[in-house]
Amino acid sequence: MTTSLKPDDTPTKSAPRRMPLWAKVLTAVVVVLVVMFAGIRLSLLPGLRDFFGTETHDRTGPALLESIQDMSRYDAASGNFQVVVDLEKDAKFLPDAIRGTRTLYVGAGTVDAYVDLGKVGEKDVTVDADRTSATIRLPHALLGTPALDVDRSYAVSKQRGLFDRLGDLFSDNPGGEQAVQKLAVKHISDAAEESALTTRAEANTTDMLKGLLRSLGFEEVKVTFGT
Repeated sequence: MTTSLKPDDTPTKSAPRRMPLWAKVLTAVVVVLVVMFAGIRLSLLPGLRDFFGTETHDRTGPALLESIQDMSRYDAASGNFQVVVDLEKDAKFLPDAIRGTRTLYVGAGTVDAYVDLGKVGEKDVTVDADRTSATIRLPHALLGTPALDVDRSYAVSKQRGLFDRLGDLFSDNPGGEQAVQKLAVKHISDAAEESALTTRAEANTTDMLKGLLRSLGFEEVKVTFGT
């Protein structure tokens, strides 16, 4: 027994759905971007690196001279220092992974030692009648302000908790290093005070003055320090 299908009973096959035009365009753009950035990453398309490179423009105005100060000091010695700063900040009742920072920073800087010749008065210089002997009394050498060398200073590592990372997103200066830089300057200053930098400066000043006065005809030159 055979059965026949009526025209209305013929099984229909649903047509496949077509991808919208906007989806095709979006897919094509994503594929192009992935290929381009993959080429940059793998250095397969070196020209693209320059195409997406950044440019730096310096639009800083001219520097203005605010004041001029006459100097009367003799910089007789300079010390180079380096310190490794390990600064950690913890929050009470919270683990470091949630709130806390730790920065390992290498700070390099210099400290000058000088003698203020402007404080030498007439009573501090004695010359004999024959102008062959001179005695000079100078103030003790002092240490200048430590100068941090940013070119030789750098952060080795930075560890920040989750809250600190989120705070950096809304900060004008994320990951600022002012705290460790100030601490580095303080340690460099302390190291300079414990060093023999001022002693070296006084010895160099003595040698400079003796050489200068002997070139002027003085046979005996004595230099002392203190009030």
